[in-house]
Amino acid sequence: MYDVAPPAREAWHALFARIIALSGVALRPFIHSAPTPIDELWARPDMGCVFMCGWPWAMHAEPRPIPLAAPVPTPARYGGRPVYMSDFVVRADAPYHTLPDAFAGRMGWTVEHSHSGCNAPRHHLLRYAQHFPFAGAVGPLISPMGVARAVREGAADIGPMDSFAHDLLRRHAPDVVQGLRILETTDAAPVPFLVAAPVADARLVTALRETLFALHDDNAARAVMDDVLVARFVPVVVEDYLRVGPDWAAAAAAAGMALPPR
Repeated sequence: MYDVAPPAREAWHALFARIIALSGVALRPFIHSAPTPIDELWARPDMGCVFMCGWPWAMHAEPRPIPLAAPVPTPARYGGRPVYMSDFVVRADAPYHTLPDAFAGRMGWTVEHSHSGCNAPRHHLLRYAQHFPFAGAVGPLISPMGVARAVREGAADIGPMDSFAHDLLRRHAPDVVQGLRILETTDAAPVPFLVAAPVADARLVTALRETLFALHDDNAARAVMDDVLVARFVPVVVEDYLRVGPDWAAAAAAAGMALPPR
């Protein structure tokens, strides 16, 4: 999910290599990239340590993937908590000062099951309207990179970007977000977290959790964690994930804030 650019991919692979070495579990890194649907990844029975968005996890049929650990992003805006937001981005030269200024334009979105690219934005829009307020919509754009590209190139006038992905892009691929600015940001929600397949061996789960929770104390891992903007990994508070995403979706549906029209 956060493989936003080649330098970020290299850093994540180095970090997972260290996790494998410290935990002693037999895992093999692999690349699962857009446009291949990410729900295909989450359905794999051999999934060992993979990022998953909290809203799809909460809506997943039992048995759900097993929570391992949640990252705490390093940028100050996360307040040292395992949370993230959605940034509504526009072109730097756009004539918008507030979100309603952009309602005459087209909003980009990623995929229907994305919290950051669909669920959080429609919940945020409830403070302004009861129905989708933009003149049009552009999507599915699949990823935050797709949103950035669509806004930068003028295919969309505004779009929501996963804030953690946005921060990683600023670090590793600033050209992707060059010329964009944040117009508004949603409330914080529980950040995507690492999971294992429901059928994963209990010993693997225990070894990975113990390794992840202590990873920030390992000097070799620490430098790589800094590069992917992770301060530490913490236990997953499952109640937060079962509450926030579904509650936001229910509030939007009850108010008539439908998914962006295609």
